[in-house]
Amino acid sequence: MRKNIASKLALAGLLVTSIAATAVQAQDKALLYEVTGPGLAKPSYLYGTFHLICPADLQITDAIKKAMSDSQQVYLELDMDDPNMMMNMQKAVMMSGGKTIKDLLSADDYTVLDNYLKQKMGMGLAQMGMFKPIGIMSMMYMTMLPCQPASYDMTFAQMAATDKKEVFGLETLEAEMAALDKIPLSEQLKGLVEMARNPDEAKKEFSEMVDNYKAHDLNKLMGGMKSSKFSGGDFSQFEESLLGERNVSWMPVIEKAAKEKPTFFAFGAGHLGNEKGIVNLLRKKGYTVKPVQ
Repeated sequence: MRKNIASKLALAGLLVTSIAATAVQAQDKALLYEVTGPGLAKPSYLYGTFHLICPADLQITDAIKKAMSDSQQVYLELDMDDPNMMMNMQKAVMMSGGKTIKDLLSADDYTVLDNYLKQKMGMGLAQMGMFKPIGIMSMMYMTMLPCQPASYDMTFAQMAATDKKEVFGLETLEAEMAALDKIPLSEQLKGLVEMARNPDEAKKEFSEMVDNYKAHDLNKLMGGMKSSKFSGGDFSQFEESLLGERNVSWMPVIEKAAKEKPTFFAFGAGHLGNEKGIVNLLRKKGYTVKPVQ
């Protein structure tokens, strides 16, 4: 039972990054981009994902299928076909030093969160308290969906496997967790407790985020996240570590891969936009990055 819980928390905990990562201004109202330019024999493609979404809302358009077909390899945020990934994810979302959530919350906040989890998930902090807040938060977001959520990441990995294309990661699991861990636990826990205290408001906000993503309106996604009281404090404090620094570290990987083979890159939609987004960073280096409608 505990292993099963850990598996779900581990996967969802890492994928919840994109919920925070959508909080940036987009340059174009698009999720799919074609990249051409110096050193690229053929185009490569960028796609902005939203990881927690119902299967009916996971849209694999003809344009996405063509981009995938025209590519010879796939890069996701993490190497999802690594056979050790799930085991490593399970370890990554565990609290360190024997601590539990109970050690970090007031008695009142602990009771609020514990009761919410018992009501929505059938298990409380006695079973889940050894996991990091980011893992628990992702599970709470999953309870807001009227479905068993699907994943763009896993869908693209499966499409690549069907076409016998290799899947790689833009960063290591350790690097991704290090970025998440820069958000203080106290701030992360604020978001958890606020969601437990205001479940209807949190559900409405999350539904609006999904609607804005489906409409490719990343500007509204930015506005919603910036004003959210469920993001665990002032998001702007952590935007650079969650987005800007990671984008810069991804750039050499993206350039090298695209020059070697036409490549399909998929990552949280928030990494696309604003001055420090992947789209602008590539344009600054002389590449043509064209939205594909």
